[in-house]
Amino acid sequence: MKIISGNSNIELSKEIAKYANTPLSTANMTRFSDKEIFVEIDENVRGEDVFLIQSTSFPANDNLMELLVAIDALKRGSAARITAVLPYFGYARQDRKTGPRTPISAKLVANIITTAGADRVLTMDLHAGQIQGFFDIPLDNLYASPLFINDIKENIKDDKLVFVSPDVGGVLRARSFAKKLNADLAIIDKRRDAPGISNAMNVIGTVKDKTCIIVDDLVDSGGTICNAAIALLENGATGVYGYCSHGVYSGQALDNINNSVLKEMVCTDSIKPIFEVPECMRYISVAPLFGEAIMRINSESSISSLFD
Repeated sequence: MKIISGNSNIELSKEIAKYANTPLSTANMTRFSDKEIFVEIDENVRGEDVFLIQSTSFPANDNLMELLVAIDALKRGSAARITAVLPYFGYARQDRKTGPRTPISAKLVANIITTAGADRVLTMDLHAGQIQGFFDIPLDNLYASPLFINDIKENIKDDKLVFVSPDVGGVLRARSFAKKLNADLAIIDKRRDAPGISNAMNVIGTVKDKTCIIVDDLVDSGGTICNAAIALLENGATGVYGYCSHGVYSGQALDNINNSVLKEMVCTDSIKPIFEVPECMRYISVAPLFGEAIMRINSESSISSLFD
């Protein structure tokens, strides 16, 4: 087994390799003067089960292209199996046509990863479950929920919890949290005027005198979760926490969260922070989750039993 890292999140790759008790293989991923990407694998991969770790986060296009070029290098190096490990799968929000003459970019990305030569994909908390069907190769979609549930048990000492979905699409996610911790469920009725701009909100459910935990798959500008927190406090909540799988944090996200009424914003390290992390934010490592999944794939063991 070989584990190779792209440049998107080398720190996470090192932790995954450490958990899997496998040294991180060396690879040279550089840019020519015109910014073309060049990849050279510095170790023999012939006949090896190779796991290539690369989040397609900002800069999404550079990281995606680096992933594709690296897959091609491994394929031409006669790797027996190539698993593209994408802790964060970029373009996942473009999973359907939003109007005439618009693309389904998530399907396009799935096609080019497959065409490049990947044999399977390992990712976490896809924005839309149907993306699994965009691939014609096996895909394992991990869940950060066990990590979050353990963290909530350790850090939020309150028996009056309400899990909140920030929109109708996330109800199943919030319900699964509520069921596992025997808590209540609430839903935010969100009205969005433009992409990345969230406007306000009606609370469906009882949150008065309770601690609310908003759970989402990703936070981008932070507008949705910050406005939701205000709405919850206005409806009598005693405190609001935010948990998300992928901290995209683009645009004014840091200012929005710093100036929000959230007690704490917690996310995983699927995306490497490119800023100094403020006190109101906290990261949880997904290295043990991905490390365990990689070892199970290598040994042809069950992945689903991780979440039983």
